[in-house]
Amino acid sequence: MSIESILTILLIGGIAGWLAGLVMKGRGFGILGNIVVGIVGAFVGSYVLGLLGIAIGGGFIASVLNAFIGAVILLFLIGLIKRV
Repeated sequence: MSIESILTILLIGGIAGWLAGLVMKGRGFGILGNIVVGIVGAFVGSYVLGLLGIAIGGGFIASVLNAFIGAVILLFLIGLIKRV
């Protein structure tokens, strides 16, 4: 994996995690936590959207949207677990 790939993953994860933290109002985890949530959210988003048969497309914006959807799902699930 090249340095450009790693930087792209971190950038997409950071953007998606930050946006998800804004949407979920107060459920963010700081900059590093949001990057992790965004990266894990990309996997969650790909899996969930794949199960539903939804294909967003390719490119940077589609990757951010996919990771954002997954990050929102992940933050929602974390919020449910924290309440219990």
